[in-house]
This record gives sequence, structure tokens and C-alpha cells, in this order.
Amino acid sequence: MTAGGVFYVRSIVDEIATTLPATPDIATLPVSTAVVDRAGLLLRPFTTSDGRWRLPVTVDEVDRRFIDMLIAYEDQNFERHGGIEWSAMLRAAGQYVGAGRIVSGGSTLTMQVARLVDQQPTRNLWGKVRQMVHADVLEHRLTKEDILTLYLTLAPYGGNIEGIRAASLAYFGKEPTRLTSAEAALLVALPQSPEARRPDRDPAAALAGRNKVLDRMVAKGVITADEADGARREPIPTARHQFPMLAAHLAQSAITAQPNARRIALTVDRQIQSALERLGASRARQLGPHLSVAIVVADQATGNILASVGSAGLFARQSDGFVDMTNAVRSPGSTLKPLIYGLGFELGLAHPESLIEDRPTAFNGYVPVNFDGYNRGTVTIRQALTESLNVPVVIVLDAVGTARLMSRLKRANVDPKLPGNTAPGLAIGLGGVGVTLRDLVSIYTAIARGGSPVRLNDGVSVRSPAMGEVAPVLDPVAAWYVSDILADVPPPLNGSPGRIAYKTGTSYGYRDAWAIGYDGKTVIGVWVGRPDGVPVPGISGIVAAAPILFESFDRLGAPTVRLRPAPAGAIVASNSQLPSPLRRFRHPDLQMVARDAAPEIAFPADGVDVDLGAAGGSERPLMVKVRNGVPPFTFFANGAPFARSAFARQNSWTPDGPGYVTLSVLDAEGRSDMVTVFID
Repeated sequence: MTAGGVFYVRSIVDEIATTLPATPDIATLPVSTAVVDRAGLLLRPFTTSDGRWRLPVTVDEVDRRFIDMLIAYEDQNFERHGGIEWSAMLRAAGQYVGAGRIVSGGSTLTMQVARLVDQQPTRNLWGKVRQMVHADVLEHRLTKEDILTLYLTLAPYGGNIEGIRAASLAYFGKEPTRLTSAEAALLVALPQSPEARRPDRDPAAALAGRNKVLDRMVAKGVITADEADGARREPIPTARHQFPMLAAHLAQSAITAQPNARRIALTVDRQIQSALERLGASRARQLGPHLSVAIVVADQATGNILASVGSAGLFARQSDGFVDMTNAVRSPGSTLKPLIYGLGFELGLAHPESLIEDRPTAFNGYVPVNFDGYNRGTVTIRQALTESLNVPVVIVLDAVGTARLMSRLKRANVDPKLPGNTAPGLAIGLGGVGVTLRDLVSIYTAIARGGSPVRLNDGVSVRSPAMGEVAPVLDPVAAWYVSDILADVPPPLNGSPGRIAYKTGTSYGYRDAWAIGYDGKTVIGVWVGRPDGVPVPGISGIVAAAPILFESFDRLGAPTVRLRPAPAGAIVASNSQLPSPLRRFRHPDLQMVARDAAPEIAFPADGVDVDLGAAGGSERPLMVKVRNGVPPFTFFANGAPFARSAFARQNSWTPDGPGYVTLSVLDAEGRSDMVTVFID
């Protein structure tokens, strides 16, 4: 070629080069945001702004079998040429001259990348020349690995699927790190005719394309004939898989917080997340179509959220699955009681074996009642907490102060919400304050850690730096007392006693059921209810939430870790062995607690007939039960004492025959009650 011809060709090339798009930067190439777990495993991808599934991928993240097949099929001299395979181009040019149209393109992988980046037609001579110029530019500006990465990211696979990672997830439901020969061959074949060979639309065309690749691989010695025969027997996928959607609510929050991120790593463990999402959905179906389930799992040592199940299913319409109930503000029911008693322990007002009165008590017009409407009389604080009695905990809260409780909630990184920004009253001890499931997990994480708080972290929001020493939520001894009591709470039917420390709660009006528990390593919180706040008659923490809590621990895939041992200074003793000031809880201001109600004989009722078999000569004992009053009690039958008890509120009496009998009881303050019954 003459110098003038060379100059002319160069000028054309330079002119074409000025019209080419900018060389793509792999680090900023528009791709789907991939939300991944703590190990980098995909939780939920999001489409690009133009609605395409184009997931970021590197060469190392793709099965080498696919890479070898791709290069052997598309561009066997990829590593050696400069972007253009001239022998192939000459062959294509000869075919063009003979047929008057482009028969085969002779495109290298670099030229295919140029076409994908340029988005211009290449089925004409000018388009092919432009493609060649672009390929030359790419080869000078990018490495071979960069060019291959661009192909793996941009290659079309039908519909809105681009790149091998999205294709592998869509057609095989798995990442492309491990592919069979049949799968790799299909993924090599699809970009040649992505719409015509779509397996979800034309499986026969997809099968033919895959087998063509397998035949070529045998001919080139990439795979053996036996391997190809086995691959041909694998079925072609006939439908697209759904892309992963684990931790859907948390992932949505992540992309809202970081809309331009290519990859967002959460603290979630995908295996735990998946197992608990299935559990929540299954249990919600059993409970009813309008009920939802939320679960939060936290690591005690770090505060990292290992699982965050926001609902029973993102698309569950009847139960408003789009609402993330891990962050919904609700009434916590009885779940704050452990912290209240912990404050009593910390202030030296009580010990788990201290006695406290469970009797009708008024506080300036506020009269708490137990869940079942009955009072137990004198109980230990251990019993009061394990049975979740309401009256004793309000007595303790009145003694420690609502301001102190609110302060400790904030130390636990909780933002309690009061109705109408009112001042905190005693009702907050029984659920009269708004908190979230995450808040409760944060509180119990602090207790499980011996009173030391830790900020929960999910990877979405930036953790604030520590500012000096963090104030404890409880002192270590008080926190251990609480854990020791909660380990004694009777488990639901599917649980084993003593395995975890846990507490249930039911909010006013049966709107929310809670169960929060922990072992020596992990804290799990469960909420059950209706996101719209409609009451669910009969729902309770022990019935609805506790079984899910225990099963959640089963699904962690690790053995239960023992709770922390007793710290120095903890007193392990019965009531009689305690120092005198700790044997009975005494309110610092006795005038603030109303006078005890007079004793009442709860059973038998006045005027009833009681069949004890006395008429037949086989008398059975009669159990006399008392409520209210101050122990000790003295029991009488027809004026004669038959029993005296220090704390028990029932005693048995055996009649000497049928007839009327007058039963009476006298308490420590000289007050009495009397009934008359007829014994048969």
C-alpha cells in the first residue's frame, strides 16, 4: 500500500476512534447492586437502573471449565492476538465477497466486547470495521483479564439477563463457581443467539446449541467423548429460577442507604437467615393468614446481626409482608421485667430468693393486676419473674424509679417511645412504652454479656466510634441473677428446660406476642402478631412466640453454649440463708404501697354443697384456699384451728361426717373471712 493509502486508512481509523464510547472502567461499570452476607455469599441482587440483571463478577469467580470452553469455542487465540484474528477476518471477508453479505463474523472475544460496549450494529462492513478499531483500542487500554471480565459481565443471555453470573442464577439457581460440563456448554452457546436459544422459551433450540458446543469441545480435546455423552443426558432447564431474596427488608434498607454501591456486605449469615426465614413462614401459616413473624439473631460478642427476618414473606399480602417488623415500634408486654428486677438487685433491694407480696396494690390510682387475674400472695422474686406476675414487678419499679429504667434502656442503645411524649409512669413496666424487636434484642444482649451493652450492627448503617468507657446496663452480679432466673422459666412443649434463659411477653389487647432468649453466645428475639395492630384473641408469648424461639436455636446449626458462670460477689443461697435485709423486699417508702386487702376464702365458696363422700363413710379431704391477706394464716373448721402456715395459702381438712361446717381463716393482722358449706 502506498504512503497515501496508509495515511488515508489511518485517518479513517482515527476518525472512527473519536466516535467510540469511553473505554469502560470495570470498577465503575453499571451493574446490579449485590447485597451479600458476611462471607460474601449473595443475599439479594437488585436490577440496574434500566431493569437489567447484570451482576458483578470476576474471572476467579467462574468455573474454569466454562472459561476453557468459552475460549476454545469463541477465540482459541485470545491470549495471543491483539484483538483481531486476521486469518478469521480474511476468511469472513472472502465469504462476504462471495455471498454479498456477512456469513461469519470472525469476531474475537475482544471484538464481541467492543460490540457489547458500543451497542452498534455489526452486520454490515462499516460496522465490522468500527468493531475492529474498537477492539484494537480495548487491547491497548485493558488487560486480557479485564477484557474477559467485561465479556463475563455483559454477554447477553436472553431477556434482561446479562453476564454469566446472572445467567447461572437464572437458569441453574446457583453461582457460576461450580458448573457441570452441560451447564458450561449451555452458557457458552446462549450468547450466540440469546433470544432464539432461551431455554425457558425454546428448550429444543437451547439443547441443540448446547450439544453443538459439546461436540466442538470434544473435537478440540477440551473434554472427553464420555464426558460429553454424560453432559448430553443432562436435562435443559425449562424455566427461570427466582433470584435470591434473603434478608429482603434489610437488603432494601442497605440499598436505600447506599444507592450507588455495587456490593454491600451485611453481617448476616446466609445459612442462618435462610433457615429462619423458612421457619417464620411455616409458623405464620400455621398461626393464621393475617399473622406475621419477625426474628432477630445477634452475636453477643460483637453485636453483629446474624439474621433479620422482617416478616413471614415479603409478598405475603394478607399479613402485610412488606412491613419490616424488626423495626416496628410496639408494646413490649412483660419483656422489660427482667431489667426492672435487675435494677432492684443492683440497688441491693432484693435477691432472687427475696420474698415479695403479690396482692392487690394501688399506686396513686394505678392498680396493676396479674395476667390471669389472680394473686399468689407471698412469693419469691424468682417465682414472680418466672411466672411473670405483674403486681410484684410494679412494686419493684416504683422502688427503683421509672427514670432509672428509662436511663438504662438508653444505655442499652434503645430509643423508647412514650405515648404523646408523656412522662414515664409505672405502666412502662408492663408494656406502656414503645420499643422494637431490635431494641429488645439489644437489651437482652447486654444482660447476657453480664450487663455490658454493645451496639447492634447489621452492616447497613455506619457504627459510631466508641466514646470512652460505656456505662453498663446492669452490674455483673445483677445481670447474672436475672440470667439465673430466666434459665428457670418453664419451656414450651418443644423446648428443653435450662437450655436457654428466656422471657415471653404479651402486649395489652393481645396485639403482640414476644419471646427473647439467649445462651452463652447468641441472642434471639421473636415477635408474632398482626402488623396492622389488630388484636388476635388468645395470642400469647408462651403459646405463639416461645416455640419459634426454641426452634430458632435448633436451626442455628451449633450446640447450645452455656450461660456465663456466677461472678464474684453473687450470693447463691436459699431465703433462710440470706442476710436479714434481703429476705424480704421492702419498698423504701412504705406509704406508697396501699394497705393489704383482707383475706378471702377463695375455695370453697359460701353456701355450696361439697361432695367428699362423707355420706358413704369414705371421707376425702377438703382443700381450703385463701387469697389476699398477710401470712401467716390460721385455718379453722367450726371454730377449731386445724392448720397454720407461714406462707402457704391453702390447707386440707378432713371432715368427720356429713353436714354443715363453718370454715374461717385468720391472717397476721387479725383480719378474717368465713364461709358455710354443706359436706356430702
